[in-house]
Amino acid sequence: MVGTKIVIAPDSFKGTCAAGDAARALAEGWSAVRPGDDVVLRPMADGGEGTIDAFATAIPEARRMPVRVTGPAGAPVDASWLLLPDGTGVVELASTSGIELLHGDLRGRDASTLGFGQTIRAALDNGASRLILGIGSSASTDGGIGALTALGARFTDAYDVSVPPGAAGFEELAKVDLTRLRPVPAGGVLVLTDVTNPLTGPNGAAAVFGPQKGLDPDRIARADAGLALLATLLGADPAAPGAGAAGGTGYGLLAWGARLAGGAAEIAELTGLADAVAGSDLVITGEGSYDGQSAAGKTPAFVAELAHRAGARVAVVAGRIAEDAQTTGVDALSLTALAGSAEAAMTETTRWLRAAGEKLANDYREGAR
Repeated sequence: MVGTKIVIAPDSFKGTCAAGDAARALAEGWSAVRPGDDVVLRPMADGGEGTIDAFATAIPEARRMPVRVTGPAGAPVDASWLLLPDGTGVVELASTSGIELLHGDLRGRDASTLGFGQTIRAALDNGASRLILGIGSSASTDGGIGALTALGARFTDAYDVSVPPGAAGFEELAKVDLTRLRPVPAGGVLVLTDVTNPLTGPNGAAAVFGPQKGLDPDRIARADAGLALLATLLGADPAAPGAGAAGGTGYGLLAWGARLAGGAAEIAELTGLADAVAGSDLVITGEGSYDGQSAAGKTPAFVAELAHRAGARVAVVAGRIAEDAQTTGVDALSLTALAGSAEAAMTETTRWLRAAGEKLANDYREGAR
């Protein structure tokens, strides 16, 4: 039947395939079997890796603006931000100060968000009237000090000497000077977070996320104390949901004047996912690992709920599908099972996503709900 509408809205397959590439590969596989169907791509993200891709695919008129900035460990990084037709600039922390840029060489003590701030500054210098900032996948625990420094703030010791980058800077931090801090643009700043943790305490940035960024217990305690000191100096609410996101960068941006919001829901609204899903016959979503945690607000669960409300069938494609995954009401397809091994699925992810698209198209029957 010609005219069947398929919406493809995966998250990234972390470390192996960006959301936009995953959506295109699934679409290529589907269209190879059913070329007459209306296939709509809406790659998703939660504020982390793939945020720019999600906007670029949903808004073809958007322009990628290349930048070279300081990476999380101090080496130059080539990245880009996205200029939307309405003058909004979209900046992604993952591609400028993200943990994947360290390639396993964790630098928890001195990794910085300076490059993220430099990219924000580039967007402002180019006249961005509004900013959307995705802050997932951070490499650092610096409270956003690096980003705010790039925007004109000064964080100094008792002798007015700038503090070192990263969490190490907290050990010398004594004063903050915001007199030269760039103002937020007229249209405001929306920060997309993938977590709701507060800045400090047992559920804060250092305690929860510090270990995965290379902080040992002693450094975690020092970073937590440093973040608490930062809160006294900047004055924003450290308990605000998302203040602890990206090693406290959520808090630094909140102090700048930004608004924090949950990433998946905001990206869905900003890219028109609900409108795309309306009237669709099948919605395909996915991520690298589909497990018990996926039902607790992760992107595939959000997309599946939206699709079910629209009366569409749902398929989930994942690198692996764990035994505790909630698969009721969805057709779940594992790339590991399709490829024969996890190694094959991870090394040739795009190939197996195309194969998954073909299999779903071959298995699809209109009218079956």
